[in-house]
Amino acid sequence: MVLDHSAAKPRKSKGAAAPHPAGRNTLAEELRLQLADEIVRGGLEPGVALDETELARRFGVSRTPVREAIRLLAASGLVEARPHRGAVVARPSEARLLGMFEALQELEALCSGLAAERMTGAERSELERLHEGLAALVRTGDPQPYYEMNLSFHMAIYAGSHNDYLAELTAATRARIAPFSRAQFRALGRLAESHVEHAVVIEAILRGDRDGAMAAMRDHIETVREAYVDYSGSV
Repeated sequence: MVLDHSAAKPRKSKGAAAPHPAGRNTLAEELRLQLADEIVRGGLEPGVALDETELARRFGVSRTPVREAIRLLAASGLVEARPHRGAVVARPSEARLLGMFEALQELEALCSGLAAERMTGAERSELERLHEGLAALVRTGDPQPYYEMNLSFHMAIYAGSHNDYLAELTAATRARIAPFSRAQFRALGRLAESHVEHAVVIEAILRGDRDGAMAAMRDHIETVREAYVDYSGSV
């Protein structure tokens, strides 16, 4: 099993907000992202066993965050947890992954449509600020901070829907599909394309165009899926 030894001790990201509610990744989340990237890029192939002791040694951590990272990977379908036999690398079926993207597409579209109608002035300003921050990250070409601020951008739209249940459901679906949506940011030119797609969503939200915002977000998520397919060569 080949892991990235340069990332043996996952570092906390600086600047943009991350998935953890406190504004930073937990150690388990950092491990999940590292392992997910290895799996999606083919460094860890389907069927490879994930030994907790070996992973803990490689990353210089205890088995507790490794165990939690594996649990999170299993929730995304990247790992198959086998009772009494440990975990192995897996991939969701094409139908399963397509279903995940389809669900995210509709949930995100609904959030965007409601945000166009319900976002406050302060929330709209924050969305624009995040969009400007993403523009700066496009110029650096570094996918990791872009991924993190991109998450904040989408979370701002969920919050702007002013429907807590919908926001929670959409965030949970995004978390399950994160290993796949994150991978596509490594494709050449994808950061700039993503930023342009966001601009169309924002324009519709700012003019209060519910239907336009929903259509723009559907197009964006479909492009994310297509970009992942191109990057990974699957589904």
